[in-house]
Amino acid sequence: MLRALRRCRPGPVPLPALPPALGPGLGPGLGPGLCPAWAPRAVPVRGRKTRHDPPAKSKAGRVKLPPPVDPEELLVVLERYRQHRLVLSALRAEFRAEVLQRQREERLAAGGSAEELEEHRRLMAWNEEQNARQRARREERLRKEEEEQKRRKLEIAEKQARKMEAFLEEKEKEVLQLQEEAKNFITPENLEARIEECLDNPRNYNFAIDKDGRIVKRTVLS
Repeated sequence: MLRALRRCRPGPVPLPALPPALGPGLGPGLGPGLCPAWAPRAVPVRGRKTRHDPPAKSKAGRVKLPPPVDPEELLVVLERYRQHRLVLSALRAEFRAEVLQRQREERLAAGGSAEELEEHRRLMAWNEEQNARQRARREERLRKEEEEQKRRKLEIAEKQARKMEAFLEEKEKEVLQLQEEAKNFITPENLEARIEECLDNPRNYNFAIDKDGRIVKRTVLS
């Protein structure tokens, strides 16, 4: 529509040649090949689909998905935005306090009251003293918390070290026990001797026991 309106010109605009059958149908007051001054040129315009038209065949099965977001990058960006907002809020509060302090001093100075100015200075000094006291208490509390945290970390490290030492001792005992048991393992070197020993000392495991674990009946080896 805008392209068509840009092509409008004041004055008569020539039209393309029409067939002789359509020439007299332009209406009274118009010559053949002329149009009124407000008429735009005959420009082909692409039509747009309405909301009721179906989607194109090439886009019938398309599913619009949001762009992928990296979780790690999102966390970094959110953390940086949070820090940025904190810094801006602190700067705004500082500037607001300075402006209010300046306005208060100007108002006291304009009032011409020496007593009010002295009272204000005394209160500001008391405020600074209280702030210094609270700062010292806060620093002491933070120092104690840091020492407590270091002590807890040291205790946890010592506990982990003791646990690891006990674990290593247990594993060492298991290794030594396995080494002792390995002396009785059947190997290709002592296989013949073990076979001869089993044949010379036969054992009968076909027996019955009572509730106390005593053997009450045993079959005789054939």
